[in-house]
Amino acid sequence: MQNGYYQATAGMVTQFNRLNVITNNLANVNTMGFKKDGVVVGDFERIFKEVHDELPLKNHTKDAAKFLNRTLDRVPQVSEQYIDFSMGGIKNSTNTLDFAIKRDDVFFLIDTPSGVRLSKNGSFSLDEDGFVVTQEGYRVLPSGYETMPLAQRGIQVPQGEDFRVDTRGNAYANNEQIAKFYMAQPREIRALEKIGDNFYKPENLDDIVDINEANVVLQGYAQMSNVNPVTEMVGLIETQRLVEMYQKVMTSHMTDLNQDAIDKLAASRG
Repeated sequence: MQNGYYQATAGMVTQFNRLNVITNNLANVNTMGFKKDGVVVGDFERIFKEVHDELPLKNHTKDAAKFLNRTLDRVPQVSEQYIDFSMGGIKNSTNTLDFAIKRDDVFFLIDTPSGVRLSKNGSFSLDEDGFVVTQEGYRVLPSGYETMPLAQRGIQVPQGEDFRVDTRGNAYANNEQIAKFYMAQPREIRALEKIGDNFYKPENLDDIVDINEANVVLQGYAQMSNVNPVTEMVGLIETQRLVEMYQKVMTSHMTDLNQDAIDKLAASRG
């Protein structure tokens, strides 16, 4: 009798999770380099079909279904959350320390206290020692950083000299090459784990390749967020309507249907 109530409850929880993703996307609509998240909503039966070969029962039909509890059949849930790595808009900032990457699958490499991370946010500055750093103060790593002493890891710009970076990421001070940005291309971009709003953790650093291709880096430009506020607002309204619908279903179960069942049971005993 309560199966419909369970399914409506699960549906509402799913929409709450979707709502969290949409609101986080909207909160970062102006965050440079931010990549929006999305969710895939599935149901238990579909997931069951995908994993039935791994069930600990040889009979993958009737007995396996009992094992998984048929009362949960067709309960909607978030079956997958993913990152949309498509390009955001590129804006001319005229700041020589702003850099945009013109490919979806290439990132800057950043030295953070938690380890080496990837980032699309190329809005940099110089610290007091002249190293190129992120807005959080983390150093941007050059090619060959693995062989550098820890204290010297980074791209250091001599004070007062003209700083220029070509489209391959080669960095020059007064036309003399001083370093090359590590242009990180993961072998499997979907394996990256988002850390915070703008960092990505690879499963293995050996899966990252330092590319040396032209027409990748733009100096004096910033890559904006790829969040479309209109699309997200439409999703927000749709989610709110689904929450209201599930709430009505739950209310109907708790009041009308349950009361009707109680009345019928009482009448049959009399």
